[in-house]
Amino acid sequence: MMLRTLCRAGGALLQQTQRTAPRLWVTPAQQRWASSLPMNTVILFVPQQEAWVVERMGRFHRILEPGLNFLIPLLDRIRYVQSLKEIVIDVPEQSAVSLDNVTLQIDGVLYLRILDPFKASYGVEDPEYAVTQLAQTTMRSELGKLTLDKVFRERESLNSNIVHSINQASDEWGIRCLRYEIKDIHVPPRVKESMQMQVEAERKKRATVLESEGTREAAINVAEGRKQAQILASEGEKAEQINQAAGEAQAIWAKAEAKAKAIRLLSEALTEQNGNAAASLSVAEQYVSAFSNLAKESNTILLPSNTGDISGMVTQAMTIYSTLAKTSPAVAKTEALEEKSEELQNQSESTQ
Repeated sequence: MMLRTLCRAGGALLQQTQRTAPRLWVTPAQQRWASSLPMNTVILFVPQQEAWVVERMGRFHRILEPGLNFLIPLLDRIRYVQSLKEIVIDVPEQSAVSLDNVTLQIDGVLYLRILDPFKASYGVEDPEYAVTQLAQTTMRSELGKLTLDKVFRERESLNSNIVHSINQASDEWGIRCLRYEIKDIHVPPRVKESMQMQVEAERKKRATVLESEGTREAAINVAEGRKQAQILASEGEKAEQINQAAGEAQAIWAKAEAKAKAIRLLSEALTEQNGNAAASLSVAEQYVSAFSNLAKESNTILLPSNTGDISGMVTQAMTIYSTLAKTSPAVAKTEALEEKSEELQNQSESTQ
């Protein structure tokens, strides 16, 4: 009965002290302030994710784990209460100078966790203040290594560098920085105006470059089109000339064949009976037709002395034809004799 009564009394007293006494590490919304710590009621119940640092007669004794714990009255004292949860600290706004001498107003949020309650209690007087100051100084140092343009482009790299620098210094405090995030970056108004002008100039430059490239592509396309048109026109003209030449050759060939056929038919007609009479009639008709066309194309006329003697003209033409007809067989015979003599000479030479 006495043990149960003591447990009830200790639990009630613990709840009352937890309502009135805030933790050493809390979120900014809850705020942290110095107040009385839980009293030694012999039987204590430690909440989960909390570590109570106990001193015995002024010296560190042990760290109470979550759950049921027993302490010796008067000798043991709860000196620190550390939260093992992830803690969020709002880093206040501060000024920093970049590598190109631009003053920036920057703030951030720091996320950390206590890994060693003993170091967090005895390694530093005020862990929250120490980490906040370390984050601010580290942020100033990292910003001084970058230009203004790189600050905006390399925020992730900047955050990781700040976290690495904080963890190197906070290992002795039992605190681990999980991440750091930059919230806002404020630049001076004049610098902001110059940045906007730079952006507008860059956009105008890109527009001009794109427009010039479009003009160049259009000119190239037009020139290429003209080139192709000239090539096609020359090819068409070449094909037309070839076709015209082929047509003219075919026409000449057709005329030659027709003339040869006419001459062949005429020669066959002359060899027939009364062929000479037909030839005489044709020559007389052509003579009369030629005289009918005189003085139509020119004023200068050359006339034979016997223009009225048609029979004489026909007789003269027939005499010329007869002479040509007689000479042509003789020429053929002489050519045949020459060919035979050449063959005999070739045979005699071969036999020798």
